[in-house]
Amino acid sequence: MDGFEELVREHASAMYRVAAAIVRDASLAEDVVQESIISAWDNLDTYRGEGPIRNWLLRITHNKAVSVLRRSREEPWDPQKLPDRPVVGPERRVIDRRDLEAATAHLDGLDELSRSILALRVGLEMPYQEIADTLGISLGQVKIRLLRARRSLAAAVERGNP
Repeated sequence: MDGFEELVREHASAMYRVAAAIVRDASLAEDVVQESIISAWDNLDTYRGEGPIRNWLLRITHNKAVSVLRRSREEPWDPQKLPDRPVVGPERRVIDRRDLEAATAHLDGLDELSRSILALRVGLEMPYQEIADTLGISLGQVKIRLLRARRSLAAAVERGNP
């Protein structure tokens, strides 16, 4: 148990960043991380040690976040429960406020996988191969989705709109 607690402490912030990049809401991201930790504990015996345990935890988090996001899209939203502002992710490097708003709006329009890849690469500075292993996709998919997302984001910032 102590080893698992230490493992969670070590990787919880990375798990949160992945969740926040996908669900775009701080409290929902915290819920996703909690669900991911519970799922990891329940399925610890299925971890085969084929890669770093961090990748396994991030994959669980990614899958939970996508699942939560899809569930929430199916449920009607109470306007009073909407978040005040989105979680800031890779766009933190954008200085101009107009650019920041355009980037934020554009990130909301990206698919979950592209946002996850951006979060892992920009937010956690993970190598491409590790991202591919974590998300269970090919190295080529990581590179092309990251390239497209970056180009699309740059174009949106340049135009000043999503």
